[in-house]
Amino acid sequence: MKNKILQWEVIGIIFVIILGTLFHFLFEWLYSWPPIGAITAVNESVWEHLKLPYWPLIIFSFIEYNYIKTDIKNFIIGKASAALISIGTILIVFYSYTAILGIEILIIDILSFFIGVIIGQLVSYKIITLKKLQKWINVVSWIIVIGLGLSLILFTYLPPHLPIFQDSESGLYGIF
Repeated sequence: MKNKILQWEVIGIIFVIILGTLFHFLFEWLYSWPPIGAITAVNESVWEHLKLPYWPLIIFSFIEYNYIKTDIKNFIIGKASAALISIGTILIVFYSYTAILGIEILIIDILSFFIGVIIGQLVSYKIITLKKLQKWINVVSWIIVIGLGLSLILFTYLPPHLPIFQDSESGLYGIF
């Protein structure tokens, strides 16, 4: 059972990295079609890059669940943790190194995405294979997953004028 789950989490690492990378370019490839902007990066702001691990993870979770649902106990807790870790890694790495160096370095941004996804999926594996956790943690995890998703969509279309939402290339905010 644990080997099967570990295999799926490793497949998830590959899936999320590949799809997340595609999601970086998909909005532009589809001629800036507004509906696809809900799940893909619409500009070069830090906020939009948080979609790159989140939505592929959600998509993969639906696929993965169908194959391991009889073997799991804490699935949503594991996936909420993976989402928070991958997003948190991107934020912590980006704001740490840019505060120290004063510049953005693309390779560090890419590596932070990869590292966040890898750590997130491995933590997800550990949580999924634990003994059943308390029910209230599942409820909190659902709130986190849904809240993150809604926030990523909402602030694409109605972004506050804060640095995290500002496109580093154009200086504009959000999709419009």
